[in-house]
Amino acid sequence: MEHPFWRILLVFLPLSFLTVGGGQSIVSDVHRQAVEVQGWMSDARFLELFALSRLTPGPGALLSPMVAFEAMGPWGALLAALAIFTPSSFLVWGLAGLWRRTHGAAWQKAVERGLAPVAAGMILAAGATLLRVAEGGWLAWAVAAASTVLLMTTRASPFLLLPAGALIFWVALA
Repeated sequence: MEHPFWRILLVFLPLSFLTVGGGQSIVSDVHRQAVEVQGWMSDARFLELFALSRLTPGPGALLSPMVAFEAMGPWGALLAALAIFTPSSFLVWGLAGLWRRTHGAAWQKAVERGLAPVAAGMILAAGATLLRVAEGGWLAWAVAAASTVLLMTTRASPFLLLPAGALIFWVALA
C-alpha cells in the first residue's frame, strides 16, 4: 500500500521544476492536485489557504506546504517544503555558474525569451483558476479585467484597486 507521504512527494517534486516566474506559476496545478486529483480539500478551503499564503511573508510557493499541512499535518508540510524548494534550489545553484560564464550567449537569450511567455501563461492560468474557484461570477471577471487594464495603462496603485474591488462587490451584494 502506498504511504501518503509518497503522494506529497509525487505532487510537489515535479512542481518544483515548474516554479518559473515564482510560486504563483504553479497555483493552477497545486489546485488541480489538491482538490481534483488527491481530494485533500474543497475549492473554498484551497482559496482560503491561497489567501493566507499571500498574507504571510515569504516565497510564493509557501502555498504548497500549507496544502500539504492540511492534507497530512506538520510532517506533510515539512516534506512538501523540502520537495518544492530543494530540487529547484539545487538546479539554480548548479546552473548559476554556467549562466554566468556564458552570459550573452545566443542559447541563453533564446532560453530567456522562451521562458518568459511560458511563465506569463502559467501565471495567467493561476489567475483564471482563482477567479473560477472564488465563484464571483461575471462581476469578478469584470473587476479583474478592469484592474488589469488600469494597471497596464495607468499608474494606478494596487493599494487603491484592492479596496475599490471590495467596494464594488459590497455595493453589488448589498
